[in-house]
Amino acid sequence: MNITIYDVAREANVSMATVSRVVNGNPNVKPATRKKVNDVIERLGYRPNAVARGLASKKTTTVGVIIPDISNIFYAELARGIEDIATMYKYNIILSNSDQNEDKEMHLIQTMLGKQVDGLVFMGNHINEEHVKEFDRSPVPVVLAGSVEQSGKIASVNIDYKEAAREVVQSLIDNGHKRIAYVASPFHDVINKEYVLSAYKEVLEEAGIYSEEFVIEGDYTYDSGIEAWQKLNDVSDRPTAVFVYNDEMALGVVHSAQEAGLNVPADLEVISFDSTKLSLMVRPQLTAVVQPLYDIGAVAMRLLTKLMNKEEVESPVVVLPHRIEKRGSTKS
Repeated sequence: MNITIYDVAREANVSMATVSRVVNGNPNVKPATRKKVNDVIERLGYRPNAVARGLASKKTTTVGVIIPDISNIFYAELARGIEDIATMYKYNIILSNSDQNEDKEMHLIQTMLGKQVDGLVFMGNHINEEHVKEFDRSPVPVVLAGSVEQSGKIASVNIDYKEAAREVVQSLIDNGHKRIAYVASPFHDVINKEYVLSAYKEVLEEAGIYSEEFVIEGDYTYDSGIEAWQKLNDVSDRPTAVFVYNDEMALGVVHSAQEAGLNVPADLEVISFDSTKLSLMVRPQLTAVVQPLYDIGAVAMRLLTKLMNKEEVESPVVVLPHRIEKRGSTKS
């Protein structure tokens, strides 16, 4: 049998309003009364009904989080930052995996809103007009984490992807490379297409050394990194350096090159645009762009709490700092 607030009030011989004040931490309750009510709550095993409380307050203290792939270390670290800040501000999380499928993303947005969440954190590789329409129609605030909507209409937290990519490519040119390949994420990925690939081409074209055959499309996976290097290895003048969109593909590139008899970094330098735990598990360890993944998630959740509570927000578009961490996969 479910224990209700009425049962607690009857057993403690107080009003339901008093029980509610105790449960919600209201200080306007005498210490003796508070202890009596808490003793009854513990004895009866009473748990407040979150749905009923939500109906009364018009808030569920629940946030929906939509993530492309929870098994991906990149997104897992983002989710950790979201969860920690949500806990700090006493919000519960409903986490859903979209499998990077647009139809499923739209379904999950509607499902979350149907569950009366107070806000949404959305992570996706491709934000299109349909997403923006859904977010505009949303009755609750939406924040993008590690995902870009180019018009700036939707609150978001990211790094300066274009500048980070420019720094990577320039560092390889400064190391004396003239044949620099790029293993990309799917070309429709907004961050890849509009920022990372764009910066890669711009820097190499400025140096007069851009080659279309050195751009290989991957799908974020280790196997696609292996396949990418096999394609690059077949080019007549194979590259001496490879810039890779994420750690998992970078591991595939490194291992495939090593199996082909190349030494990393003596024969081939590799830089990843990720810096997850995977970058430290390969030998040599990967030189990588350090994106503050935990902080992106944490700041996104804090921004959402401000929007949900109608607090002042200096800017809804937040850009966090990045750096390049030099490790063993590059010479310097």
